[in-house]
Amino acid sequence: MLEAVAVALDPTPIQERALWSHAGAARFAYNAALAHVLEQLEQHRKPEWSYYALRKWWNQAKDTLAVNKETGVAWWRENSKEAYNTGLESLANGLRNWADSRKGRRKGRRVGFPRFKPKGGSVPRFAYTTGSYGLIDGDPNGLRLPRIGRVHCMENVTKRVGGAKVLRMTVSRRGGRWQASLTVERPDPARPPVPPHGGSVGVDLGLKTFATLSDGTIIGNPRLLRRSMRKLRHAQRALSRKQKGSNRRRKAREHVARLHAHVAHQRRDFIGKATTMLTRTYADISIEDLNVQGMESNHRLAQSVADAGFYEFRRQLEYKAARSGARIHVIDRWYPSSKTCSRCGTVKAKLSLACRTYRCERCGLEIDRDLNAAINIKVAGSAPETLNARGEATRRDTGRSNPPHASHAPVKREPSRGASHMGLGAGLGNEAMQATN
Repeated sequence: MLEAVAVALDPTPIQERALWSHAGAARFAYNAALAHVLEQLEQHRKPEWSYYALRKWWNQAKDTLAVNKETGVAWWRENSKEAYNTGLESLANGLRNWADSRKGRRKGRRVGFPRFKPKGGSVPRFAYTTGSYGLIDGDPNGLRLPRIGRVHCMENVTKRVGGAKVLRMTVSRRGGRWQASLTVERPDPARPPVPPHGGSVGVDLGLKTFATLSDGTIIGNPRLLRRSMRKLRHAQRALSRKQKGSNRRRKAREHVARLHAHVAHQRRDFIGKATTMLTRTYADISIEDLNVQGMESNHRLAQSVADAGFYEFRRQLEYKAARSGARIHVIDRWYPSSKTCSRCGTVKAKLSLACRTYRCERCGLEIDRDLNAAINIKVAGSAPETLNARGEATRRDTGRSNPPHASHAPVKREPSRGASHMGLGAGLGNEAMQATN
C-alpha cells in the first residue's frame, strides 16, 4: 500500500540557495531535452523520447550544455544527478501522455504537446529516487538530501513515516515554503478492518450547506475562498502595479501565493476532518456521482463549486473508507434524489434551485430539500440495482423496451423526467413507486 507523507522544511539560507539550484537544474534538463526532441522532429527523424533514451542523450551532452558561457566550466556537478533525472522523467511522461492521448489510449481530455518551462512560471521541484536520501537514524526532525545535507523539518517526520519504506522523495516550493513529499510503502493489513458501528447514511452535497446527512446532521459550507477574497483582491492589485522583473514584484507574487496556499490548506483541513468523521462513524456511506465539471460550466456557480472541493471530498472519502472498513455506495448521477419524495416516492417534474423546502402534493410531506435528497440517497444506496457511478443503464431499467433517457439539467444534472417515469422512493416495496407531473 502506497501513501504520501508531506512535511514542511526549514532550510538555512545556504540550503535554500541549494534547493533553488537543484530545482533550476531540473528545469534546465527538461528544457534542453525538449529542445533536442523538437530538433529531431524538425529534421523529420523519429525521436527517442523514452526516459532512458533521454538520460543517455543527457549524459552525452551535459558537458557541452551545462557549462558557464563566460568561463566554459561545466556546472552540472554542483547539483545531484537526481535533479536532472527529475526533469527528464517529467518530459518523458509528458510526451508519453501526449502520444497516448492522440492514439486514444488515454482517458480524459486530450493532452497537448509539452511546453518549455519558464523560470518564473513553473513550480520549483525535484525528486530523489536513488541514493542515500530520506530519514536520518536518531534524528526524527531531519531529512537527508544528497548534495544539500541535513535539512530540518517542522515536525517529527520519522513518526509520520512510522517505519514504512521510503520509495521517493519530492521537494517542491509552494506558497512561499519548501516542502518534502515522501512516497512510502506500507504492508497491507493482515486482517480486513472492522467497519464502524454507526449504520448507514446518505450524504447530499451542496453549496448552501456543504453536506446534509440522512440522519439530520448538517455540515456547513465554510466558503473559505470567499472569506479571503478581500485580501486576495488587494494583494493582486498591488502585484499588478509592480514593475516586471523587480524584487518588489517577486515579493508581491509570493504574498499572493501564500494567500492562495492558506486557503488551500484550510480547505484540505476542513474536508479531511469531515471525511474522517464520516468514515469512523458510519459503516455504509452513500454519495452521489456528481458531475463537477458540468457544474462548473455554470459561470454563476463555478467559483462556489470549485471552492467547495467536491472532488477532493470524494477522493479522501474513498481511501479513508478503505482504511476504516466502511463501504462506499456511489449513486447514479441521473438519479433524481432531490425531486423524489422520501415518504411516498413521488417524482416531481421540475424543482428549481430556489425552492429549499420539498413539498409533496400527493402525501403532503414538507421537508428540507437537502435532507429529503440525503434520505433518498441512503435508500438508493441500499438497493444494489442503483449502484452505478458511470451514468450507464442500471439494472432496474433492464427489461424495459424504452428505458427513460435523462435530459440535461443545470446544477446537479438531475433530469426533469416525464409522467411515465417510475422513481424509487423511500418505501420498502413496489407500492412506494409513484409518478406525478
